[in-house]
Amino acid sequence: MSIHVISDSTCDLPEHIKKELDIRIIPLHVRLGDDDRLDGVTITPDEIYSWSDQTKETPKTAAPSPEEVMNLMKDVLKDDPEGEIIAFSISDVLSASGNIMRMAAEELEIEDRVHVVNSKNLSIGVGILAMTAAKGAKEGKSVDEILKEVDDIIPRLRVSFVLDTLTYLHRGGRCSGVAAFMGTKLKLHVKIIVEDGKMRPDKKYRGNMNKVIPDYVSDMDEGIKNADKSLIFVVHSGISEDVLESMRSHVKSLGDFERIETARAGSVISSHCGPGVASIIYIAGK
Repeated sequence: MSIHVISDSTCDLPEHIKKELDIRIIPLHVRLGDDDRLDGVTITPDEIYSWSDQTKETPKTAAPSPEEVMNLMKDVLKDDPEGEIIAFSISDVLSASGNIMRMAAEELEIEDRVHVVNSKNLSIGVGILAMTAAKGAKEGKSVDEILKEVDDIIPRLRVSFVLDTLTYLHRGGRCSGVAAFMGTKLKLHVKIIVEDGKMRPDKKYRGNMNKVIPDYVSDMDEGIKNADKSLIFVVHSGISEDVLESMRSHVKSLGDFERIETARAGSVISSHCGPGVASIIYIAGK
């Protein structure tokens, strides 16, 4: 009997990490008008940006169906019928993904062996939790031990990002037209933070993103210095390699991290935030 880890596609983990830790993914849906695509499977962020700029609309996103989740669970357990699953979803406040995972487990009558974790987070915030669980499984830890470790990390996750544009939030109805217009006119860039499963605006930066991103990263210096040194992520939705390298170099200068990873936001996150987003995601130290 083994412990298997699955996550919805909002975890945004790079392919090499999913393969390394054997994390299985259930994709959310991204709808370009009547065209239904699967996050990370049949749609890319760049295709979303092109469609959105042409139509002046934001794609709709939707949780996977119970049938899709059931099919993945059955496939995961086909060679290990007594195995257990730890499943991760984007915050329950933001999506029905986690509840659908619970429904699928009940329908298959394996709810006693499927442990659905409400990440209270998004993007790599979810991914770090899935990585933690998968590492624990490989180390031979029990489900209870893994879930205890995950529960300890959830409130210590520090997830924030700075937006290049408010246009996509406006198109999706999450920002007024006036705010989006004034943000563009004044070159305002909003920092969003995730707290207890919800997103909220924090600081506003002004100027070109080439100036804003270093300021955003520098504002986190103390937090990064005191972060858990096992792992930190630089995340983006389409920025230059030069900027990414400067972000990584700054992080390296602040601490001896065992692992500094770079990830690109997937299609669901990119649908709502647009291109040019920059983010540093880490676990606060104890």
